[in-house]
Amino acid sequence: MRRTSVFVTIAFLAGLGIGFFARSAMGTLQRKDTHAADLAAIEKLHQKDIEVTLSQDPKGLMDIWTEDAVRLGPGGVKDFGKQAIQARNEKVHAQYPGFKVLSYAPEYKNIQIGDGSACEWGEYEAKVKMSPEGPPVSVRDKALRVLRRQSDGSWKFAFGGPE
Repeated sequence: MRRTSVFVTIAFLAGLGIGFFARSAMGTLQRKDTHAADLAAIEKLHQKDIEVTLSQDPKGLMDIWTEDAVRLGPGGVKDFGKQAIQARNEKVHAQYPGFKVLSYAPEYKNIQIGDGSACEWGEYEAKVKMSPEGPPVSVRDKALRVLRRQSDGSWKFAFGGPE
């Protein structure tokens, strides 16, 4: 009887150890899977950003931002909220009806993801024409962005602007 209880105790403790190890390993694998999925979804947002910036699609330019987003622009311009961002986009297009983005190439150097938010910084180069007859203008700048995971697993920009 005594050997049986020692054996049961050892088996129980071994089971706890194996269970703890397995649970820890599964948690690590799940975190890696989640991180990989987040990186893929963020890359999809980056591609969408390039696509809508080049096309200047008004709806697409809004779809990449959260409702409460903040966008900082050149010269200290600040847009608070998606409606303000849309109004600024419309104002620029009204002021420069022939505005065209010829190229846009962002390169993000550091993406930190944590608990539904991400932060990234990088550089971008763009070439734009303010009017059909105007010369192309080259732009090179640095940017800092904060992203937020949406309930469907996609990501949107919550903050963006020059460093």
